[in-house]
Amino acid sequence: MKSEVLKSIKQAEEEYRSMISAAEEERARMIAAAHLEAENLIAKARTDAEEYKIKRIADAREEAKIKYAEIMKEGEKQAAAMRSGADSNLDRAVESIVSQFKVTLNA
Repeated sequence: MKSEVLKSIKQAEEEYRSMISAAEEERARMIAAAHLEAENLIAKARTDAEEYKIKRIADAREEAKIKYAEIMKEGEKQAAAMRSGADSNLDRAVESIVSQFKVTLNA
């Protein structure tokens, strides 16, 4: 009977060793899977961040192009207004110079 108890204890120890070994293998597998998943999440986050950066830069360039066009259009309007004012002033200036010249000639 003593030998049966010892055999039973040895068998129980073997079963526990086997269970512990299986649990350690499962733990190692789960850790490896978790590391792989973490690496995949990091890679996806980097890809998403790069795509977001590219989109934001493209949006900013488009916005800058629109603002540039608006500024140029406004500048062209102001230049045209200045030219128009200068043209009307030119006629008066020429007339004034001619008048002064005539006065000088008659003097």
